[in-house]
Amino acid sequence: MDRKIARRDFLNGAAVAIGAALAGPAFGEAGVAQDEPGYYPPALTGMRGSHPGSFEPAHRLVNGAPFPRSAPDGAYQRYDLVIVGGGISGLAAAAFYRAEKPQARVLVLDNHDDFGGHAKRNEFLLAGRTELMNGGTWAIDSPRPYGVVAASLLRELGVDPVALDKRCAKSGFYPSLGLRRGVFFDRETFGADRLVVGVGAKPWPELLRDAPLSPAVKADVARVYEEKRDYLPGLSSDEKKAQLARMSYADYLTKVAKADPGILPFFQAMTHGEWGVGIEAVGALEVWPFDFPGFHGLNLEPGAAPHMGFTAAGYAATGGSARFHFPDGNASIARLLVRRLLPAAMPGDDAEDVVTARADYRELDRPGAPVRIRLSSTVLAVRNVPGDRAPEVEVAYARNGTLRTVRAGAAVLACWACMIPYLCPELPRRQREALHSLVKTPLVYTTVALSDWHAFTSLGVASVYAPGSYHHSLRLNAVVDIGGYKSVRSPDEPALVRMTRTPCRPGLEPREQFRAGRGELLATDFATFERNIRDQLARTLGPGGFDPARDITAITVNRWPHGYAYEYNPLFDPDWDESDQPHIVGRAPFGRIVIANSDSGAGAYTDVAIEQAWRAIGEVLAIAG
Repeated sequence: MDRKIARRDFLNGAAVAIGAALAGPAFGEAGVAQDEPGYYPPALTGMRGSHPGSFEPAHRLVNGAPFPRSAPDGAYQRYDLVIVGGGISGLAAAAFYRAEKPQARVLVLDNHDDFGGHAKRNEFLLAGRTELMNGGTWAIDSPRPYGVVAASLLRELGVDPVALDKRCAKSGFYPSLGLRRGVFFDRETFGADRLVVGVGAKPWPELLRDAPLSPAVKADVARVYEEKRDYLPGLSSDEKKAQLARMSYADYLTKVAKADPGILPFFQAMTHGEWGVGIEAVGALEVWPFDFPGFHGLNLEPGAAPHMGFTAAGYAATGGSARFHFPDGNASIARLLVRRLLPAAMPGDDAEDVVTARADYRELDRPGAPVRIRLSSTVLAVRNVPGDRAPEVEVAYARNGTLRTVRAGAAVLACWACMIPYLCPELPRRQREALHSLVKTPLVYTTVALSDWHAFTSLGVASVYAPGSYHHSLRLNAVVDIGGYKSVRSPDEPALVRMTRTPCRPGLEPREQFRAGRGELLATDFATFERNIRDQLARTLGPGGFDPARDITAITVNRWPHGYAYEYNPLFDPDWDESDQPHIVGRAPFGRIVIANSDSGAGAYTDVAIEQAWRAIGEVLAIAG
């Protein structure tokens, strides 16, 4: 495990060089300028997501460090609108505002070295070809069909998810090779390392024959999956749903389905990807629309019910939105928004060629341009000021080791809700408390580049659920052919693997789990991630001939200490009246400052981010005229 990986440029090259350059004064981190030749963050590896240099000034602000107010050369730069946050919500807000005010001057400020917010792109050059992976938002996918606002924007951007999915997605490719889903049992949790393959293709008793589980646990796992028993006899569908809404999935399995408690470690991480916590902190009714095992004999009627969360209620009621996965996830939507705002920065014509377009970052912040996107700019203060002729908003931000200030007719805070009380300490106390309560779910999306993927074909597996491992899942990159981008087809070719981790703390209230996980992520260095990645892949794929030192050629860890927007949890949150819900209280306009992003819609989805941008711009137009 200590042998060096064959190609170390991903660690010893650009990623480390930039990290070393980020040591700066108290409220600024001096980095590589976005207008310098060769600036291209999608191709960086190592620690990405909330990367070194993107959060330190904000954390100093949160910890109470004072900073001076200043303006460049004693004169303010003025814009019609300043947007804090260059994710999909911020970029959509810029597009909506420019549609209403074509002559307006707009400045977008983002603390990261790339635009897109959580919709980031990982780009690799492997054996002479470009391979892509999402560094954040996975796909166009929402619990409800896209509403008029979000659907209209996608149409204007040229995105037809139904047509694209039918034409470009090749979901049957891995099954055509005989590759199935697997489960990896790790020795720390289950007593032995063992990979079983064939989920969905074999009966559960056969699949679990060699699993390191006791006979009783094997029998109960198989029973929960395969038996169609009504565990709540004598109750109507509505009565069953009411009971399921008030118990965790863990309690349902052990107290209602009467399964051996030894099954819980097997099921524990099944909820991680959707909710960021384990089955002890997610309601039984929440997982039912996702076809989790144990409900097939209950004969529940379709449809949402009281006390369901945003995601579960949406899928139960409608089956969700149309779905499509771009090779880089919804980074392609962010890139299309940049193309609309700054055509010179993103060459091309449609939603297919944007996938292979190379962004020109020098065009994002051109002097005199009507829209400017300024990266590596951490906003530290936003306040209403009287102004020379009319009320304005003043925005102070740190960039390249200096504190700068701009003014505008209004500001949209399309950033994380948890930061807003620190940026605007003058907010009413109730609003600050509401914003503080919207604790985001920490996530890690890791991309691993391999020299080939023979180990997968040798083992007959394309994806693995690993409930006790460092990453709870791993899978070969999705096969999508779009425009000039063609996915790999031969196991001889280099490939990307996607791994997912949610650092939760079972037993705590979800918000406390998220806070603990956030602290863990910020304290974990890249070397620790790398060692865990190598260890997990070696133990999972080793029987297929995998050697991490030989086969891994690059690693990108997309670390998101502030990941999914907080979604109310019916097991822990009260049934607020709509006007008292924290995301609604928190997003109230404050003078000429308005608030957007998915946090303000209490749903971690792209359509929510777009709809909140539309609402925020409506408020700007009503306030500023």
